[in-house]
Amino acid sequence: MATDSLFKVLPPDGAQGNAATVAITFDGQALRVPRGASVAAALLAAGVQRFRTTPVSGASRAPFCMMGVCFECLVEIDGVANRQSCLVAVAEGMTIRSQLGMRELHEPATVAGETRDER
Repeated sequence: MATDSLFKVLPPDGAQGNAATVAITFDGQALRVPRGASVAAALLAAGVQRFRTTPVSGASRAPFCMMGVCFECLVEIDGVANRQSCLVAVAEGMTIRSQLGMRELHEPATVAGETRDER
């Protein structure tokens, strides 16, 4: 799964040498990734190329915009599906899984006559 990635994490201004890392798992594989990076950036730096698959064709998808607009980076993080990996900071011991197929939709809740999504 991990290959030489063209995506490289730059050290913070003034930092020299190796940055601090955290241990995570992605689809059962143990990885050490840069502390403070988004989950998407950390996985890309580790060489991960497929974050999810499309519901219709099963095509592989990976982050595109890296700012929460495109929803191409959806993964399951610590048992919670439909997380945008570009908007979540990586944390020690995090368990991340690929999201395969259609994402789960939540039943809308009615509050004071108004329908809203319960997430």
